[in-house]
Amino acid sequence: MFDTLIIGGGAAGLSCALVLGSAHEKPFATNKKIGIIVHQKTSHLQNALFNNVLGLSPKTTGVSILESGKKQLTELYPHVKQIEKEKVLKVVKNNTDDFNVITNKNTYQSKIVVIAVGYTNLITIKGLEHYIEPHPRAKAEKQRIWLKNENHLIENGLYVAGTLAGWRSQFAIASGSGAHVATDILTLWNNGEHVKVHDKV
Repeated sequence: MFDTLIIGGGAAGLSCALVLGSAHEKPFATNKKIGIIVHQKTSHLQNALFNNVLGLSPKTTGVSILESGKKQLTELYPHVKQIEKEKVLKVVKNNTDDFNVITNKNTYQSKIVVIAVGYTNLITIKGLEHYIEPHPRAKAEKQRIWLKNENHLIENGLYVAGTLAGWRSQFAIASGSGAHVATDILTLWNNGEHVKVHDKV
């Protein structure tokens, strides 16, 4: 049983995992089991080039971020389980208010699920159909979608982050959305007391 399982290894998913992982020394997060299914084949970062992102060197590629993000997560927060080479097929809510996440290879249980995959209408994860609506911040002819939510929360225990949450397709926005969801989850774990995680020199 995971406490939080993130679906998607792009900007939003990796950012969410990094912030959650960084809270491991907080008493309310010490024993939490966190996982991320780092499927990246459909990430828009695969063909991205960045010149306008604060903190990234000009001409940084999205492919390099996908790899360095996983490495950063492994090196800094190895307690976050990275699940590779699996594709999520279905998300099912159980009677116990947790979720089954079914991949092409395994079934995982989690108390909280974060959906952080892209916003194309080719999404193939079953169980999310009734949340899908046309994307509010994309051109209609592109047929982009979002999972209807309020402040990233679809329903109790089910969050969405990044472009699929209704945000524009901008790297900094997607990353911030993932971090936002992580701090909301940490706040939930901390009995509603607001949480942010910073390192200091």
